[in-house]
Amino acid sequence: MTMLDTVIRRETMADQIVRAMRVAILSGEFEPGEPMTETALSARFGVSRGPMREAMRRLIDEGLLVSVAFTGTRVLDLSLKDIDDIYAMRICLERFAFEQIWDRRDARFRAELAERHQSLFAAIDAGDDVQAIDAELHLHGLCYEACGNALLLESWRGIRGRLQLYWAAHHRAHGITGPKRESHDDYVRLALGADLEHMRAEIDTHMRLGLEKTKSFVQTIDKPQEPYQQERPT
Repeated sequence: MTMLDTVIRRETMADQIVRAMRVAILSGEFEPGEPMTETALSARFGVSRGPMREAMRRLIDEGLLVSVAFTGTRVLDLSLKDIDDIYAMRICLERFAFEQIWDRRDARFRAELAERHQSLFAAIDAGDDVQAIDAELHLHGLCYEACGNALLLESWRGIRGRLQLYWAAHHRAHGITGPKRESHDDYVRLALGADLEHMRAEIDTHMRLGLEKTKSFVQTIDKPQEPYQQERPT
């Protein structure tokens, strides 16, 4: 078996389904609150129910799908409260993460942050909205990965899926296919700088950017008022 064979076989059918469904959800092809059933999705993607079941479970773990007893599985319906909660959580988490790593930002951290920033540029230049969202999350995720706090990293991963939906809605609200190319310049510059207080202020400013316009966009979506919205896990 060649190394190429190993690389190709490493991606399972479930991996491919997860990727395809993630793109469909973030692009709006699957709308917020839309029912997701194994049978219909298996037929749509031309796969058996086994890998589809695994893919749906993983998307539930990511927070893009939600499963409620006696109701079924649906695409997460992003509410105004969700957006407010995400914002409040993120600003606290990210400020705390940088406070934890501030005196431990070594050359390796700096090089990795710069590399992730370049990856974001590449996704934006390619006009790939889903890849840009992933690259943006990857950029912000570095401070959590580097902090050495397992609970903080787990908290970040717990809201990652909702952030994907938030940013997808944000991009649609602004009629764009990704963040502006310069949108993270100040964030990266201050993250590599010497003034923690300025970085704290930048995090606050960065999180507020586009928040109200995105909330206005989400508010215009015709959302079905069903019990699952109240029972959705947090």
